[in-house]
Amino acid sequence: MINTNSVLDAKGLACPMPIVRTKKAMNGLEPGQVLEIQATDKGSTADMKAWSESTGHQYLGTVEEGTVLKHYLRKASREEETDKKHEHVTSNQELLAQLDSNHNITVLDVRESAEYAFNHIPNAKSLPLGELEGRLSELNPDTEVYVICRTGSRSDLAAQKLTSAGFKHVINVIPGMSQWDGPVEKSLN
Repeated sequence: MINTNSVLDAKGLACPMPIVRTKKAMNGLEPGQVLEIQATDKGSTADMKAWSESTGHQYLGTVEEGTVLKHYLRKASREEETDKKHEHVTSNQELLAQLDSNHNITVLDVRESAEYAFNHIPNAKSLPLGELEGRLSELNPDTEVYVICRTGSRSDLAAQKLTSAGFKHVINVIPGMSQWDGPVEKSLN
């Protein structure tokens, strides 16, 4: 199940109306929130991708259910422009090497559940940044934790929170899933 903050019904509408309604719906969302757009126009997939890129919003993916296309977009936020503050960082390549060597590590994905559903590292634990403080008990403070998000910004904040909570081995992964070229999987059920 993909968690969204809002659903837009654009079924039966032809170009450019799904984009016009999407723009209006996105204006009503807070940064980082996810919108599901339900459309029947086959061209809407390419339109949503192009519009997202041109506006800075993140196109997460599309799920086809019969004749309905469900597009998922995440509203852009300023968080990805913040300075990095967590002192322990690593690259995507170094994380991939750690995964290949079968070390006992935890990969903690702090993106929203919709982002995780479309594209995540196999066996990564999904724990959105907004839920982190309330779910710390799900993590072992003595395990090496590699924190990842889309660009390294949310993971930087999460790494700081984990360190403040007493976690001893916390590493922020930069640049994160936006440039991850290792194995990925989906969990759209």
